Amino acid sequence: MTNEPKGISADGIAPWLEKHVEGFEAFQAIEKITAGQSNPTYRIDAKSGRYVLRAKPPGDLLKSAHQVDREYRVISALADTDVPVPKVYALSPDGDESPIGRQFYIMEFKEGRIFWDPLVPETKSNEERAAIYDAMNATLAALHSVDVEAVGLSDYGKPGSYFSRQFSRWTKQYRASETDTIEAMDRLIAWLDENEPEDDGHVSLVHGDYRLDNMMFAPDRPQVIALLDWELSTLGHPFADLAYQCMQWRLPHQGGFKGLGGIDRASHGLPSEEDYVARYCERRGIARPDNWNYYIAFSFFRLAAILQGVYRRALDGNAANPERGKQMGRAVPLLAQLAVKSLSEDARS
Repeated sequence: MTNEPKGISADGIAPWLEKHVEGFEAFQAIEKITAGQSNPTYRIDAKSGRYVLRAKPPGDLLKSAHQVDREYRVISALADTDVPVPKVYALSPDGDESPIGRQFYIMEFKEGRIFWDPLVPETKSNEERAAIYDAMNATLAALHSVDVEAVGLSDYGKPGSYFSRQFSRWTKQYRASETDTIEAMDRLIAWLDENEPEDDGHVSLVHGDYRLDNMMFAPDRPQVIALLDWELSTLGHPFADLAYQCMQWRLPHQGGFKGLGGIDRASHGLPSEEDYVARYCERRGIARPDNWNYYIAFSFFRLAAILQGVYRRALDGNAANPERGKQMGRAVPLLAQLAVKSLSEDARS
């Protein structure tokens, strides 16, 4: 077969799919459908329909990264909840027992829209843009309202002390992938260490990378039909997801981030950060978060640590898109500077 992705052969994978994916029949083609920096994703065409394969990247990986088995588990667990997820079919073994030499899982292929620009220029009106953001808000509230014990995810992460554990994890990963000294990053790490809020006992399932382009909307209406990319999901604090998404209100629109910083959001029908947080809290019946600046600064720090890891993998030749990985790594100083700036700011309009 021609145009097979590197490391994946039809002869190797087709028999496995026929054996382990219910109803799978007559493999036809496989094609990479994302140039993302996390877990490579491919579309499989077969006589029985279209499917998605999501795999670990090749090469040496940081400890605890790219655990596709966790993704498979959480998506499976959410199948009968209010959180929209694709149907998953099968999880492969890892290593030499896998037909592609690394672990992957198979899920359904959904037809829909992914909005890569938070201004959603594809939409026809401000009302539609507002409805898209409200649907995103409702999906986040639904996610954080999932009864983790009822869906079998009570052991999906360690309850309590989420920010303490995450700070430790990402500080270690940042230091492990550090290539140059970034003064603002060192200052941010010190501030977060000194200003960590007390654990308030709030625990929920968190996505870990909750943003507009990690969800698929219906082709003809502002409804989320699939929340994607669960690589960083765990049990944690719901304000981590909320602040991570609201960080986009502060990121620059120009360049790779495609944030909403410097944009007149009201003129585009988009909610302010303050209104978005208020609507989320209303849906969940909770008070507006205290220590909001901490949660925002932590979100910048965590993203910076993730991108530093992407940069290091690009330099080492293990990134899914090496050139893009190098570009993202060069953004780490900017993220650190924005985080330091956020320490003295309130939610913006």
